[in-house]
This record gives sequence, C-alpha cells and structure tokens, in this order.
Amino acid sequence: MRLYQTIRTARLFEQIVEQIEESIHEGRLKPGDQLPAERELAQQFGVSRTAVREAMKTLCEKGLVEAYSGRGTFVTSGKSQSMRHSLDWLVNSGDPQNARYVTELRAILEPQFTALAAARIEEQQLAMMREAIDVMDRSMQNPEAYIEADLDFHLALAEAAGNPLILSLLDSIVGVLREQRLGVFTVPGGPTRGQIHHKLILKAIEKRNPAKAREAMSAHMEQIREDTAAVKTSSAKSRKRHAT
Repeated sequence: MRLYQTIRTARLFEQIVEQIEESIHEGRLKPGDQLPAERELAQQFGVSRTAVREAMKTLCEKGLVEAYSGRGTFVTSGKSQSMRHSLDWLVNSGDPQNARYVTELRAILEPQFTALAAARIEEQQLAMMREAIDVMDRSMQNPEAYIEADLDFHLALAEAAGNPLILSLLDSIVGVLREQRLGVFTVPGGPTRGQIHHKLILKAIEKRNPAKAREAMSAHMEQIREDTAAVKTSSAKSRKRHAT
C-alpha cells in the first residue's frame, strides 16, 4: 500500500513535511515508529534525497521525529522537544546539584523500564544492543564513538520497553546524558566498568529475566553515580589548584 503521494510542485521539502505531519496527527504514524530509510522515502515521494534530508531536519526541529546515527529516524510524542528545552535549561542553569538530579532520575527510571524490556524486547532491539556493545568495545580510546554507542544501548532498551512515554522522556534528556558521559569517560577505568555492566544487562535481557535485568541496571546506575561524583571531586580539586 502506497502511504505517500508523489510530489510535483515547488518547495518539495515543505510538502514532505506536511504529509508526514498529517500521518502523525491522524495516527497512521505513532510515537516510536521508525520512518523508512532516506533512499526509500525519496522513492516514495518521487523527490531527491536532498529534499528528504531537508524535510527530516525540519521535522526534527519541530520535535516530531528524532534521528539517531546508525539506527534511523523515529517518531516522537511531539513533547520531546519542549521537555528537552526545559531539562537543558535546568542542567545548564548553574546549579551544582543538577548532575545529581539527572543521576537520581535515571536511577528511578531505568531499572524499571529495563525490567519491562526484558519481557517485551524484540530481536531487532537485541541486535541494536549487541551492536552498541561491540562498538563500545572497539572505542575505548574514542570518547565520541563510545558515548554515541552507549546512548544507542540505553535508547534501545527504552524502545524495547514498549511504552512511548518512556522513550520520549529518555529522548528528551539525550543531550544532557551526552554531556554527563563526557565527564564520566575521563574517570580512570570508567568506560571499562561501564562495559562490564552493559554486558550483564544484555545477558539478563537475552534470558528474558526481568528481575536480573532490573538488578543489573541498578548496579550500573550506582556505578554511574560513583563516577559522576568522582568527576565532581576532580573538578573541585582542579579549581582549587588554579585558585592558588
């Protein structure tokens, strides 16, 4: 069944945006749904891939979709952008407690949705998690690649939980998490410890064991809390040295 109409007039990308927006608003596309690949969309709409890329950029700016490197483009709830702006403001407001707030939020949220994921995960999401772990194993000296794969791992779990609100919430703090991980990556042994926990989480998920999955993620959250505290202590010492 053909989902979209061929585009034949000027300002092609705007008409692509309109059709996808209409699909979202009418419920044909739902939060968590993955859009076809760029090449396939270009064929469906009868336009160039450049027009599709411009349309995807506009939809991302509107907060209707989110693009993940190596995973594709997914429909959001439409609330992610406003939540992201609010959380970005909170974290960047200068309050030294903000890092702790983010860590506490994750400690409450992630073990529970990881347990849900253990019961609901599909093979495609398991493949994403395995690939993310492989990338992290190869990227111990490459913070950018490691962190992006780390984010993919956690987002795959959120997606596997099967609740679009969970995915939307985690998606809304991706930028915050990226900044937090940049700091944690500098902690000696941090990436290695993280990988130990990631592999334990994956093992529990593969066995479809919600209790073990929750326990493994809780342990990972504790490791992140400790490493985040180490980053804070190191930064404080550095400021003190510079002050003297």
